Amino acid sequence: MTKAVRLYEQGGPEVLKYEDIDLPAPAAGEAQVRHEAIGLNFIDVYHRSGLYPLPSFPWTIGMEGAGVVEAVGEGVSEVALGDRVAYATPPPGSYAEARNMAAANLVRLPDDISFEQGAAMMLQGMTVEYLVCRTYAVKAGETVLVHAAAGGVGLIQCQWLDHIGATVIGTVGSEEKAALAKAHGCHHTINYRTEDWVTKVKEITGGEGVPVVYDSVCNDTFAGSLECLKRLGMMVNFGQASGPYNDFTTSMLAPKSLFLTRPTLFGYNATRAELEASAAALFEVVQSGAVKIEVNQSYPLADVVEAHRDLEARKTTGSTILIP
Repeated sequence: MTKAVRLYEQGGPEVLKYEDIDLPAPAAGEAQVRHEAIGLNFIDVYHRSGLYPLPSFPWTIGMEGAGVVEAVGEGVSEVALGDRVAYATPPPGSYAEARNMAAANLVRLPDDISFEQGAAMMLQGMTVEYLVCRTYAVKAGETVLVHAAAGGVGLIQCQWLDHIGATVIGTVGSEEKAALAKAHGCHHTINYRTEDWVTKVKEITGGEGVPVVYDSVCNDTFAGSLECLKRLGMMVNFGQASGPYNDFTTSMLAPKSLFLTRPTLFGYNATRAELEASAAALFEVVQSGAVKIEVNQSYPLADVVEAHRDLEARKTTGSTILIP
């Protein structure tokens, strides 16, 4: 038997049940991973709440983890018994002491990166990699807008953009979060609770606007984000922490001939080659010291309900992990 967090229905944090499950031997093409740490991400809230429907019940959520390969099924070549590995991939299932999963979705974790860092960095770090290197390839000297700059993705993104040589404007919800974002490479912070962030972005850019906005908040920020873009700018909506924006029409893009994209990590890392390249780029910036992965909150897996409540209440900053 192994412990796991399962849902029998979708809803609030209280639907998360910590219980015993049977874990069979891995099937052909699978590896069994004993988790040392598990990543906590907002996509887990979407899966739990029903915003992203689950295929059946009971179901275990969680998209990210790091641990050791304990067994491999027939035909596995990507990893071997005893390998330190990490992943961020569907299907959900990481909220468990151990799980079986497709070996092709695992990458070997370098020895100088801890399991805690590995569990905290794969989904958020590879998200930042595709956002700033592939969705819109940010160049040195450009000024960009990042929402939720003190969040898990935001802190990694600010550091990576600063490393590239970009100027980062970040929105935050408190002065404490502003200080945290600045300490991680954000050059201009705007407290959206006390300041008109659209006006401030225009002031900072001399009225020109930015070439790209990275927006994972959505409903509360969508229209303002479009207003902050310069002509031919790109709106990158990669999440919806405040809910979906339901009033969009394509005519909103017309005045400045804007681009809008709704990318996902799994769309960008759909092949083994893309996954390996994305992970390698992430490992490189972390090992170089340009991007530091800091675990600011850690909860026992058994306390997952509290962890979800804190995440949704925006009490967390940076990366959060669960420990089996």
